[in-house]
Order: sequence, then structure tokens, then C-alpha cells
Amino acid sequence: MNHRLALAAASTATASSGADILINGVAATCDPLGALYLSDLSCLVVSDLHLEKGAAFARRGMMLPPYDTLATLNLLSSVITRYDPRIVISLGDNFHDRRGSQLMPEAFRDTIHQLARGRDWIWINGNHDPDGIFNLPGHSLDELVLGDLVFRHEPSLLAGRGEVAGHLHPSATVGRRGKYVRRPCFASDGARLVMPAFGVLTGGLDLKHKAMQGLFDHAALIAHLLGRDRIYSVRFNSLIG
Repeated sequence: MNHRLALAAASTATASSGADILINGVAATCDPLGALYLSDLSCLVVSDLHLEKGAAFARRGMMLPPYDTLATLNLLSSVITRYDPRIVISLGDNFHDRRGSQLMPEAFRDTIHQLARGRDWIWINGNHDPDGIFNLPGHSLDELVLGDLVFRHEPSLLAGRGEVAGHLHPSATVGRRGKYVRRPCFASDGARLVMPAFGVLTGGLDLKHKAMQGLFDHAALIAHLLGRDRIYSVRFNSLIG
């Protein structure tokens, strides 16, 4: 069982130890379930849900366990219960393909309606789902500016200060006494933050991969790794790989 599925299978509504950070001067909490909470904005941010990934693969004749959407929504429900945000932002690749939003079973659609009740819900369009959402609460946008932060799916090399983005599914590896652990992570140098993927069937791209080049000041970069009930913050130069 991968790390995200293990979290979904565990009891996740109990208190967890997050990491308090600043992004362009804005206070934020990195939650061990992979969500970001901005207390001053009463805003919860998740990224790369990839809902209906199993169904998308099944339409192409590739069978995966059909439980990913339920498990991801269970995790989402847990962090919404924990913070009770006024605003929820989902940073793109909300669904695994263009048809996922339209073909999603009504039971899952009802769950999202319940989670969104009384909240402003923003779906940022991603490369997997550029057409937005179908018959779901909230609004679809290409990007959103709130105060000193800008929320978009893909990180920008040209305008990164204050950016909160997804898309790259950052992960990092740490080692101790000959043992190595690889985990999804928040990646931030204080100017910008790239979110871990929230979906349970998503993979990860190592923070030292060439796709990450140019995004961060490595001297200030910290990987905030997701543990079962806490965040482990490790400086970039202490990572393995």
C-alpha cells in the first residue's frame, strides 16, 4: 500500500502536527495529509486530486482498483473537518481526464456538494482537465490572486514570488542509519510553494529532478515531507538523491 492509500485507510480526523511556514510573508500550515491551510484567509488548498483516475484507466482497458476517488474524498473530508475553511482551492488536475467530471458517479458528486456547502470553492484548471468541472459547486479559473499570493496549476519561471502551484507532485528522500524513506512533500523557499499531489493514486517527482530547476533558491529551499501524523522539514542540501 502506498503512503497516500495508507493515510486514507487510517483514521485521519484526529489532530496532527503540521509545519508553520511563510510564503511571500503569508502565514501557512502544511498539513500531513497534503493540504495547505492559510489561517488569515480561512483558505484550504489542495492540488492534483486526479479524481476518477481508476475510471479513466478502465476506459482505456487498464484495470486499477476502483477506490481512488472514494479514498481521496475521504482525505479531503478529513482536512475540511480539521480546519473548517471558508474557501477551498483545488489547484488543477482535479480530475484525471476531460471526461472524469462529467462521468463521475452521483454518490461522489453528492459528497463534493456536501463538502462545499457554505464555502467558496475554486477549481483551478489543470493540464489534465482544462475544460473545468461539470455539475459541481464552485467556479473554474485558470488562476486566482488572493492578497499577496497567486494560485495556479503549473509553476511559472517568470512570475514565481507569492506563487502556490501544483502539477509537479514533488517528493523527496531522506536517509538515516542506512535506511531511506521517500515521501511526497511541500517544497518552498519562502518565495513560492509547490504542493504535493493530494490524490491517492498519484506518483511523485523528486525535488532534484531537472523539471524543478530554476524554481527555487536552493539555499533557502526546504522539503516538508508528509508523515503519518506530522510533517518532517528537511533542508534541500540534506536530501538524498
